[in-house]
Amino acid sequence: MIRLLQTTCMLVLTASVSLAQDTSTATEFEYPLAVVSPAEGTAFVADRNLPGVWKVENGTKTVFFQGSKKFRTPLNAVRCLALDHQGKLLAGDSATREVYRFGDDGKPVPLTSGAIGIPMGIAVATDGTIYVADLELQKVWKFPSAGSEKPEEVASIIGPKSLTFDGDGNLLVLNTSDTRGQILKVLPDGKVEPVIQGQPFSMPHHIVRSEDGTLFVTDNYEHCIWQVTPDAMVQQWISGAPLDRPVGLCRSGSGMLVADPHIRTIFTLAQDKSLTVFAGSPVP
Repeated sequence: MIRLLQTTCMLVLTASVSLAQDTSTATEFEYPLAVVSPAEGTAFVADRNLPGVWKVENGTKTVFFQGSKKFRTPLNAVRCLALDHQGKLLAGDSATREVYRFGDDGKPVPLTSGAIGIPMGIAVATDGTIYVADLELQKVWKFPSAGSEKPEEVASIIGPKSLTFDGDGNLLVLNTSDTRGQILKVLPDGKVEPVIQGQPFSMPHHIVRSEDGTLFVTDNYEHCIWQVTPDAMVQQWISGAPLDRPVGLCRSGSGMLVADPHIRTIFTLAQDKSLTVFAGSPVP
């Protein structure tokens, strides 16, 4: 009986510690891999190991949503972020195979009933249609802003990682290994055509389009950000220190924000290629 009581007490203690770990408030980045900016000076940051989402405002970072360490719970494995056509935050989570929208109460609301495998990139059209790059199922899906239990397949693409739109509203898909090219354009009729030839990137993660049509791509294997000009010329635009392994990328004001998870830092990247720390945490 004494041994049974001891075992029961240990189980209760272990459960209590686990619960405390899940609900405690973190103070530092763990693995910030995606970023989106609703306004200059403000950003939401997806942290794979928090797990959850931070909000950074005026240099101060706070936990916006902290998920549980328990697998198959919301935002346990957050992969990507975006803003919808009304400025609401969207987050893709592979632990629950889902895309969430955060309401005004800060709670994530599922949009597809678990229909997405590994959501790696999200883009939102002007009409509110949500497009998702699914790395597991090798598809790009779309569904209406309100959500859908049966998203519509847009294209079958090998290794889709990130999405954006060109100046005509066509969807652009960054991928790791599709033989048609690592940046593909999906036309309204569903036809897929290359934007660039070959596979110049080693491990691309995110793509951003500037107002003049220039594309920028993070590549953590090459420790760089690539530039793709409107005439499809590809070159390394910025590389090396202080960047380490850039992954996340988004527009912010006249520049961009870069998420570098290995050094737990979000950089501001100006048009003159200068890098300053937007927010960061000490590296253990």
